[in-house]
Amino acid sequence: MKKEKRVVKDAKVLTAFIKVYCRENHGGQELCDDCRGVLEYALRRNEKCPLDPKPKCKDCKIHCYKPEMREKIRRIMKFSGIWYIKRGRLDWVWHYFF
Repeated sequence: MKKEKRVVKDAKVLTAFIKVYCRENHGGQELCDDCRGVLEYALRRNEKCPLDPKPKCKDCKIHCYKPEMREKIRRIMKFSGIWYIKRGRLDWVWHYFF
């Protein structure tokens, strides 16, 4: 998969997962400031990835996320992955693992 396609696909998944996490944990339909900041940070990191072909962030050897943000995104992806599995949305989870 070309880098541009991977970046677009990753952005869609990140956005969906962060929206689920924020809605279920922070109670609003819109992203809270903290979740919006995590999304913006993750999208910037995703777009500026120096590797080609771009690997999945969880498989990357560089780890360009700050430790605090890396922990937040892990927590978000874990929570939302479980949420999607419970609702039968395996297509989103499939992208995360493959």
